[in-house]
Amino acid sequence: MPALRSPEPVPGSRSEAEEPPRRLLELQLSRGSAPAPPRPGFLRSLCCRFSDVSSQGDGQNLVTEDVTVVEGDVATISCRVKNSDDSVIQLLNPNRQTIYFRDFRPLKDSRFQLVNFSNSELRVSLTNVSISDEGRYFCQLYTDPPQEIYTTITVLVPPRNLVIDIEKETAVEGEEIELNCTAMASRPATTIRWFKGNKELTGKSEVERWSDMYTVTSQLLLKVGREDDGVPVICLVDHPAVKDLQTQRYLEVMYKPQVRVSQNYPLQGLTREGEPLELTCTAFGKPQPTDMRWLRVDDEMPQHVVVSGSNLLISNLNKTDNGTYRCEASNAVGKSHADYMLFVYDPPTTIPPPTTTTTTTTTIPTTITDTTATTEPAVHGFTQLPNSAEELDYGDLSDSRAGEEGAIRSVDHAVVGGVVAVVVFAMLCLLIILGRYFARHKGTYFTHEAKGADDAADADTAIINAEGGQNNSEEKKEYFI
Repeated sequence: MPALRSPEPVPGSRSEAEEPPRRLLELQLSRGSAPAPPRPGFLRSLCCRFSDVSSQGDGQNLVTEDVTVVEGDVATISCRVKNSDDSVIQLLNPNRQTIYFRDFRPLKDSRFQLVNFSNSELRVSLTNVSISDEGRYFCQLYTDPPQEIYTTITVLVPPRNLVIDIEKETAVEGEEIELNCTAMASRPATTIRWFKGNKELTGKSEVERWSDMYTVTSQLLLKVGREDDGVPVICLVDHPAVKDLQTQRYLEVMYKPQVRVSQNYPLQGLTREGEPLELTCTAFGKPQPTDMRWLRVDDEMPQHVVVSGSNLLISNLNKTDNGTYRCEASNAVGKSHADYMLFVYDPPTTIPPPTTTTTTTTTIPTTITDTTATTEPAVHGFTQLPNSAEELDYGDLSDSRAGEEGAIRSVDHAVVGGVVAVVVFAMLCLLIILGRYFARHKGTYFTHEAKGADDAADADTAIINAEGGQNNSEEKKEYFI
């Protein structure tokens, strides 16, 4: 806090004590010594750091500000006076030694240089600032009573070294590695941030204090994958004395091969019987795979298959080649593989061209075979027998599986339609038969009361005969099916 010195007579003879403060200071300078600063017992605190200090007698104000400087740079101390009346200004160091009295420098430290001196300001620069220069510097104004205010110099020290230590120079995919970043001898303590590429990560920091300096160590635990190979891990320092101070290490990650099988021929479409097939195996890993081989899963490799390095060639496909072919690659980290499922389809069907020279054309549909026991649905098509003797091969009706599957679905719909038609026809026949049966059994039928009425003389006799009086009469029986 700024402090104000209360008035006090300067030690000396009676005549010197009665002189004004300015005369006394000039007398001390003429004797070859710097004026003695006022004793600390007469200091009193001011209300705030950056407020003006008002003299009780003449209303002069003494003003200064705090200074923050990086070690090795230049600090400038300014003592300013508002409403100056030519009073003497003096600057003292933390040990209360006079640095400048007006424009005179009693202190022998040549790092202090006068920048500006006037009746209203004393400005001094301090070059090559070090930690030992940190502290309070006092501005004094010789008025009646004298005034005093202090300014604080704060020295910032950037980190001396920034180093990343990594647990393993080369890591294996899936491992967790430890990285440590150390910022040594800084003031105040630094803040360390971690980045992997452009993504910020969270580390754990520890601070150690050595005298007036701080050493900060931050630990980062990182689980690496193959995508981290060659990615920089950056240690960045946040400190008021330095900007953009960082160091980085590139990750080196080893991983097992990544294998892929591609079909060179045919480029697209189906693999058909009698045609060639060429496959290529590619593998990437770190280190680069050195061992690569082809095999057939759950079966032996056919003798007519040619394997040349990463390529597999079958010059003439047949149904016995159906199966899964595997390419395996390995390196120092591990082994990987990729599979290719081969499905050999029937050869394409040839179709003669249609004719326009005759009005009679015979169409012979091909037979749709059951595909449950084979490896490919049969090709659905037709063959025309024209009168012309020339025949041209029109190739396959469809060169894709979608066309063949669409033909099979159309055949299924025709079968369902035929079954429905047969059922409807059977129901119509049944209705016709029932109608004829009911038409043939139409007639008149009597109840039990009417039995024997034809032979009875009167009604009573008819009733008696109906109840069983005529046992010998022939009864008619009726059955309903």
